[in-house]
Amino acid sequence: MKHSLALIAAILLTSWLTGCAIFGEPTELDETKGWTVQHIYEEAEAKMHDKDYEKAIKYFQTLESRFPHGPYATQAQLEIAYANYKKGDPILCIAAADRFIKLHPNHPNIDYAYYIKGLATFNERGIIERLTAQEISDRDPKSLRESFLALKELVTRYPQSRYVKDATQRMVYLVNNLAAHELHVARYYMKRQAYVAAVNRCQFVIQNYPDSTSLEEALVIMISAYDLLGLTDLQQDTLRVLKTNYPNSQMLGSRAPSDNRVWWKFWESLY
Repeated sequence: MKHSLALIAAILLTSWLTGCAIFGEPTELDETKGWTVQHIYEEAEAKMHDKDYEKAIKYFQTLESRFPHGPYATQAQLEIAYANYKKGDPILCIAAADRFIKLHPNHPNIDYAYYIKGLATFNERGIIERLTAQEISDRDPKSLRESFLALKELVTRYPQSRYVKDATQRMVYLVNNLAAHELHVARYYMKRQAYVAAVNRCQFVIQNYPDSTSLEEALVIMISAYDLLGLTDLQQDTLRVLKTNYPNSQMLGSRAPSDNRVWWKFWESLY
């Protein structure tokens, strides 16, 4: 009798396991079933307020898939970009913003989509910087350029946008750091005695970032590089530009070395 019961139990267990294999895991219950579009949106907003961005994104995605037409669905698409930004996922944030821009090029909040794109890569730089304790000028400036271009597009396309002021301030910061990166590379070339390459980097700064805070140093490095290359005329021309634009430069004071070839090193010692 006991043997028969054990056999029956084994058969039932085998059948249950086989059933699981055939039909898969039990379907997760959908808590939003029967909810109105407004209810889903309000719950998503509540999760955003609670900083539960994963859950908020799930609700917004459910809303869009269940009610694909209308203002709630459109707003949900934009909210997904913002939620991913808050979650610290720049790739998904940009993807969501780009999707919104493509689907709604004339939407009254289109400027925000461009703005959040710029913030996504701007903050991506900040996260990496905090994790590595690395100077921004020491790194590949790809994310800086992406952030700058997104913010520039916002400022160019929508000059009356309420986000322009903040975007412009961030662009100034980005330009200064992009220029600083180029000079970081120029100093590396100077140490490697690749003087022509150093000059090219400095000229790039002058031509592409004329409003940055790095122009004076760019001129200083060029003066040293031209002197080391024996290009006296170019060295003197660049020195005149420095004197004209930065008459109070420390490089023109009594503390500066008389040998222009070491000016670029002396500049580093000032900061």
